[in-house]
Amino acid sequence: MVRLPLSPDELERGRRLGALLRSARADRSMLDVALAAGVSPETLRKIETGRIATPSFATIAALAGVVGLSLDALWAEVQPAPSGSRTVGSARPSRTPAAGSARR
Repeated sequence: MVRLPLSPDELERGRRLGALLRSARADRSMLDVALAAGVSPETLRKIETGRIATPSFATIAALAGVVGLSLDALWAEVQPAPSGSRTVGSARPSRTPAAGSARR
């Protein structure tokens, strides 16, 4: 299967995604976050640096859950925004329980 080259918009969205995940990771080590999300530290490094611009939904969901970002907030930050909108890093970690935890 031949994969088409990514568009400039897709590459930029990948850079924004990586920057947002890096910011949300804060002081946690790359190794701790990657292992908690079930991905390799190398994969996380490539996502954070924009080298993997289009990671799978499952990977994004797992990483967002570990760093406390809701998928809605994450998408709002990485999708192309009209001029004058928020910048990367303005999303805040959610206060909702992590995936798989019981709500009371």
